[in-house]
Amino acid sequence: MTSGSMRRLQERILGSHRSGVYSSGGDIWLLGVCHKISQDQAPDDVTSNGAAGFELDFSSRILITYRKGFNVIQDSKYTSDVNWGCMLRSSQMLVAQALLFHRLGRSWRKTSRKPLDKEYVEVLHLFGDSEKSAFSVHNLLQAGRAYDLAAGSWVGPYAMCRSWENLVRLKRETPNLQDQQLPMAIYIVSGDEDGERGGAPVLYIDDASRHCFEFSKGQLDWTPILLLVPLVLGLEKINPRYILSLKTTFTFPQSLGILGGKPSVSTYIVGVQDENAFYLDPHEVQQVVNIDKDDLEADTSSYHCNVIRHIPLESMDPSLAIGFYCRDKDDFDDFCYRASKLADESDGAPLFTVAETHSTNSGRHGNALDNCSRLVKDDTDGVVHMPNEEEAHEDDWQFL
Repeated sequence: MTSGSMRRLQERILGSHRSGVYSSGGDIWLLGVCHKISQDQAPDDVTSNGAAGFELDFSSRILITYRKGFNVIQDSKYTSDVNWGCMLRSSQMLVAQALLFHRLGRSWRKTSRKPLDKEYVEVLHLFGDSEKSAFSVHNLLQAGRAYDLAAGSWVGPYAMCRSWENLVRLKRETPNLQDQQLPMAIYIVSGDEDGERGGAPVLYIDDASRHCFEFSKGQLDWTPILLLVPLVLGLEKINPRYILSLKTTFTFPQSLGILGGKPSVSTYIVGVQDENAFYLDPHEVQQVVNIDKDDLEADTSSYHCNVIRHIPLESMDPSLAIGFYCRDKDDFDDFCYRASKLADESDGAPLFTVAETHSTNSGRHGNALDNCSRLVKDDTDGVVHMPNEEEAHEDDWQFL
């Protein structure tokens, strides 16, 4: 199948409509940044600061797509990930944004000027398509064997998150924290390992602290941290009760978006406006490109997209994963406050909750943050409404 044919097929499945993006006038939230769109702006008028700012922000996000022509993956015959690698590519995009935010800040925007930012080029180098690039498809598949990752096979968000956790662990060989290829701890917020406890997953503050301490090899109490939250929010489609909470996560300054899309068609969702989600699409087939980390004159155009695509939030696959990046302890405290407030306002259907320690978690999250210096005490008793049997069935919650 040609690249053009595949693009047309994917657009029929996903619905890639640029028209209507500005017609509603609703604010656009893109990975924690609000772009205000004027209600008086014509659909084809992109000259306002809000629209222009959004388009530059969107096109500055790193796009990673199907590639062809790379070296054979391990003991397989594959020299391309076409038709099976979209979840791997979507996850690469999310981690690439985390690295971009860490090294250059959220306000960084792409430019045509040369030489390029060295930090930006170094990030792209990590996602090349060879075993020499730390976070290549080749290395992800190797690290994910325990979770059934294999060339030619599709993978879900939970296995993808765990594979990243394993890959990062394998790459932590250098004793110098500044030289780490992923210079942050990684914490997969999911359920108990035995998988028997129902309800929303819990982010434990003491677990986050432990991950940071272990990442720093005991040198620091806190480090930057990448949070990945795999979820299943329904059976065949997302339960509508979760949609508002999903939208709200994009207002968090720590937002890294969502690995999601439609069944077996993964995309990287980076923003929301009203009831629509904006996404970067990994399904375009491009020739392999391996950028040298010192090549500040490199052509990086294949790593960005100016075409704005969106899908209705309600049409998303219920199996997804949310990402967050916290730069330091204050940023993490702020995230915990926002996450706890979101859970309080979820009408008994939280995406996830926050607790101080495993021993203090008994359906409570409001008091988990009493020790966070930047937060204020909730005037409620901090009790999360636990659904009764009938409500639990309605929520279609599946625990990971």
